Amino acid sequence: MLSIVVNQPHGLSLCARPIPTPAPGEVRLRVRYAGICGSDLHIFHGKNPFAAYPRVIGHEFMGHIDAVGAGISAQRIGERVVVDPVISCGQCHACRIGRRNVCSRMQVIGVHRDGGFSEYTCVPACNAYAVPAGLAATSAAVIEPFAVAANMTHRTGVLREDIALIYGAGPIGLNLLQVLKRVYGARVLITDHLDERLALARHCGADADDVINTSHEDIGQALAKRGVAEGPTLIYDAVCHPSILEEAVRIAAPAGRIGILGFSATPSAVPQLELTRKELSLYASRLNCDMFTTVIDWISQGLVDPGCIVTHRIDFHDVADALDLAEHNPRESCKILLDFGEPA
Repeated sequence: MLSIVVNQPHGLSLCARPIPTPAPGEVRLRVRYAGICGSDLHIFHGKNPFAAYPRVIGHEFMGHIDAVGAGISAQRIGERVVVDPVISCGQCHACRIGRRNVCSRMQVIGVHRDGGFSEYTCVPACNAYAVPAGLAATSAAVIEPFAVAANMTHRTGVLREDIALIYGAGPIGLNLLQVLKRVYGARVLITDHLDERLALARHCGADADDVINTSHEDIGQALAKRGVAEGPTLIYDAVCHPSILEEAVRIAAPAGRIGILGFSATPSAVPQLELTRKELSLYASRLNCDMFTTVIDWISQGLVDPGCIVTHRIDFHDVADALDLAEHNPRESCKILLDFGEPA
C-alpha cells in the first residue's frame, strides 16, 4: 500500500508500506476520502508540539472496513464508516467526568499515531461509525470537522433567541453556521475578509445581510447597522488570532458567551474588567467528545449537509499540490479531500 508520510518537518513523501493487520479490538479500513485540515499543515511545518515523526497524517477520513481484529464481529466487514480520531484512556479525571476529548493520555489518530492519509489504516472498532446509506462518501469524510462544530455548540449551549457571531468562514466556521441555523434556529452573522468565503457562507445558509467582510466594514458599525447594537449573545472564534478574543470580549452582549476553537501560542490581552462587568463566559473546545452519533443523526434528519464545504477532490498522489492549494489559495479552496480511489 501507499501512505503519505511526513518524515520530518517540511519533508513529505509517498511511501510503500506493508498493509497493516488489525490488532484485537481494531478494524482495518480501505480509505476512500481523507480531508486536509489546518492541523495537518501544522504537523507538516513542525508546528504541532504533540506530533512525533515520521507520521502518517490525516484525522478526517472515511472508507470501508475490509478486515477485523480479534473480538470484532466479521459482520462489520464491508461496512462503510467514518472515524472519530479521539482515543482516550477511560480512567483519568477527564474521562471519568465525560470529557474524554481532553484525556490526560489522549491519542489523536493522525497526530500521536498514524492516520488516514494511507490506502489502508487500522483504528479501534469503537471509533468507526457506520455512515448513513444515502450519504455521499465526500460528505461522510467531513463528519469529523462537523463534530468539532457540534462540540463547540454543546459547550456554549444555544438558545433560540441567541444572536451569534462567527469569526471566520473557514471549514469550522461554516460548519458552525449550519449547526446554529439549521439545528438550533438561531440568527447567525459571520465574518471573513474574503468575499469568496462569504459567498460560500451564503451557500451554506447564511442570510445575505448577515455576512460581514471585515476588510470593508468595522465590526461595531456592521453590527449596529444590522440591529445588533447591544452585541452578539454568542460569539465563536474560528480563526484563533489573539486580537479576536480581545475584540469579542469588547463587543459581546452582557451575559454573553464566547467559544474559542484552535490553538494560538500568542497571549491575548483580555481585560478582566470587561469579563466581570458583563459577566461573560468563556468556553474552550478541543476536537469532539462523542459527537459523531449526534452529527450522523442530524444528517439522517436532513438538518445539515457536511458536503457544502467541499470544494476539491484531488488524487492522493498529488498530495503536495493539494497541501499547497489548502495553504496558499483560500479564495479558491475550502475543504479539500484526498481521493484514494475505489479498491481494485
